[in-house]
Amino acid sequence: MTRVRIADVARAAGVSVTTVSLVLNDRNAARFPETTRTRIRDLAREMGYEPNVLARGLRTRRTHTIGLLSDRIATTPFAVGMVEAAQDVAREHGRLLFLVGTGGVREVEEDAVRALLAQQVDGMIYASMWHRPVDPPADLPPGTVFLDCYPVGDDARPAVVPDDLGGARAAIAHLVAAGHRRIGLVDIDEDPRPVASVLREQGYREVLAEAGVAPDPRWHVRSATTAAADAAAATETLLALPPADRPTAVFCYNDQVAHGAYTAARRHGLRIPQDLSVVGYDDLVLIAPELDPPLTTVALPHHAMGRWATEVLLGVRPPPDEADGVLRMPCPLVERGSVSPPPVVPGQRTGDGQ
Repeated sequence: MTRVRIADVARAAGVSVTTVSLVLNDRNAARFPETTRTRIRDLAREMGYEPNVLARGLRTRRTHTIGLLSDRIATTPFAVGMVEAAQDVAREHGRLLFLVGTGGVREVEEDAVRALLAQQVDGMIYASMWHRPVDPPADLPPGTVFLDCYPVGDDARPAVVPDDLGGARAAIAHLVAAGHRRIGLVDIDEDPRPVASVLREQGYREVLAEAGVAPDPRWHVRSATTAAADAAAATETLLALPPADRPTAVFCYNDQVAHGAYTAARRHGLRIPQDLSVVGYDDLVLIAPELDPPLTTVALPHHAMGRWATEVLLGVRPPPDEADGVLRMPCPLVERGSVSPPPVVPGQRTGDGQ
């Protein structure tokens, strides 16, 4: 199919190529009568004219493209929300998004940065599929925005990450408000320890301290992986404690771990939430609402973070004013059916030992 050129539109409209160019690029277009501007735009649309972005980029030094580099694209449940949001914002503002998965390999990252710079992209987003510090490639251009990660050292460039501390605080406060005092933490056993694990434990301990509760060290257990079987084994360590010491609620590192906690509870003949309340993290669509009962959990704001990062890159919104350049996006609590007041032990006053 022959490409429609600007000269073809000019010929059909009976005006000069310069006039068409000025009108379609909205440069001094007001100098022409409204009827002329309308005729040119209508003809361009009817004829299927598409501007030559590369040629325009050579003139304006802007290509209306942006690049998104990510360590993972399709291997995590969080990628879709961030990428879809970035694509939506790019489209809303007339940009094309180039998406590159690097596998976290430094050589691949460096090659990808060079390739995107050769394409004269207007800016880049450097993304991670889990909250962590990163040591980015040296050639990332000024103005690069970091998504779900933040650069190490003194490189305080714009970044957005989930507020894992705030999300954990909301989860534990919800359990405390329901009357729980013996709250277990089913964590993840990884080395190095994930940033999310550190912050979620911090939130757990802060809220318990504010409630006047000194957590028993036995209440903090670690699952070998996030697999339900490993999480169930870790949770059973808690449930094997004497009834007077056993947690009445558990806060889980993520929804997969919470799934394992459900399994462990049922092995011990415990009902959720009547005998054991459970709160997860992540709000995974294939787990949290599908468990029986549906899981109360903390949502990770990946879609909101992807939108924020792209809007900052395009100048639609200002960068964060935090000293370290990092915006911590709120993680909302999603209440479902896995939390209730703690069980009352016969002969024990309500709240005793809780």
